[in-house]
Amino acid sequence: MEISIIIPVYNAEKYLDRCLESVLGALDGTKREVLLIDNNSSDDSPEILNRYQEKYPKTIRVLQCHTPGAAAVRNFGASRAKGEYIWFIDADDYIDEEAVTKLLEAARREKADLVMMGAKRLMRDGSTSYLSAVEAGRPDTKSRFIRYGMGPWQILIRRKWWNEQGFAFREGMIHEDMELISALILRTDRFASIDEPLYFYCENPESVLHKSKFDPHIFDIFPALEGLYGRFEEAGVAQKYHDELEWFFIWNLLIDSAKDFGVFPEGKPGFARSREMLAQYFPAWRKNRFLREKPLKLRVRVRLNFMK
Repeated sequence: MEISIIIPVYNAEKYLDRCLESVLGALDGTKREVLLIDNNSSDDSPEILNRYQEKYPKTIRVLQCHTPGAAAVRNFGASRAKGEYIWFIDADDYIDEEAVTKLLEAARREKADLVMMGAKRLMRDGSTSYLSAVEAGRPDTKSRFIRYGMGPWQILIRRKWWNEQGFAFREGMIHEDMELISALILRTDRFASIDEPLYFYCENPESVLHKSKFDPHIFDIFPALEGLYGRFEEAGVAQKYHDELEWFFIWNLLIDSAKDFGVFPEGKPGFARSREMLAQYFPAWRKNRFLREKPLKLRVRVRLNFMK
């Protein structure tokens, strides 16, 4: 089996057809499988999955994972995959029709454990942006990979290497990918990249990160960052990549998560916790070299969010 595409499914009836048609359109060959893993859906997702399995019985496997959360489902899928490579895809997104072929060609050509790809973000207001692939072969490839914070859907992974390293997403939390993905690059020097939009990330207003009411899981950012830093300490490279980790903390605490903390009154303690975390791990964060390279407007925004 060449590749296993693992798709967690939770109440995704609105998006499944688009996602699955794109994936099936990209599977040029018989040695490729799609693992559709239902995670306690209460809508018509299970019926849609069964319909696709009946239509494509040699390609699609429908499985049930009752432990809630994307992390548990991804771990469940990875443990049951048969492909040489695995690719985690979200059910509300879709892929380019040539994505699988291009990724496998790059993986084999470079004998890669990881293949990074570009992705296009499609926002609810109609705007778009491009998430670049980290270019392989540069002296600073690992530095860029660590501080960019790629999504699990933006990398193809050699399954045997994943298993040998004992990788797994931390279950019971959101931001589970943040706790793991940036540390993957520490365990290999065999990687490739394709700087093309092979993946299409669609902002979903119903996703766990875009809820209309307060969710205490937004505070999972703190244990996620602690876990990530711990992985670098365990590998003995926390000081080597001090600046990269410092920037990663700045971005995720004072830019990205700050948007969530300010939406609901219950989230406002997140600002104080961010200050505490930075004081603990990176007390001199204001001098970060990557922060100093950013435009004045962004640097001012960071300072204001720190003071909230």
